[in-house]
Amino acid sequence: MRVLGIDPGLQTTGFGVVDVDGHALTYVASGTITTSHLDRGNLPARLKVLFDGIAEVRQRYQPDVAAVEIVFVNVNPQATLLLGQARGACVTALVACQLEVAEYTALQMKRAVAGHGQAGKAQVQEMVKRLLRLPGLPGKDAADALGLAITHAHAGLTMQKIADAGGTRRTSAMYKGGRSY
Repeated sequence: MRVLGIDPGLQTTGFGVVDVDGHALTYVASGTITTSHLDRGNLPARLKVLFDGIAEVRQRYQPDVAAVEIVFVNVNPQATLLLGQARGACVTALVACQLEVAEYTALQMKRAVAGHGQAGKAQVQEMVKRLLRLPGLPGKDAADALGLAITHAHAGLTMQKIADAGGTRRTSAMYKGGRSY
């Protein structure tokens, strides 16, 4: 299975692609999509860059599923709204490409990758480097995206087995066919 992780942001959106074979993880690619070259006041153009960039990443790497970070509410409501719109552009691009999308909080990703929810960016970068046996540290946004892919590689399969067995409801949202469950 190939998992695409997305760390949405209006200025910089990170992406990471990981192949999963049982418990074995293999790094495929990672990087960022940036909108800093555009006027900050031109929100529609920036959202289009994100949408098109995610569609291009999906086309190039052909993932089977995507994992996207759930937006947190921060002190500045305007920043939260803008981040939500960037995230919406990313999710819409994935769903338009017929990909199933899983969602995880930053806390869930940090727990899965670093072992605790209070891990800093540097700790996440280091653990992603170790888990994927990378020669160097990935960038912060790419590391978060790879962390989301790793989280889904481990937690997503377990949650799917529980759901298939008629167990508990999933703790992350999944979009498929216009439904959230």
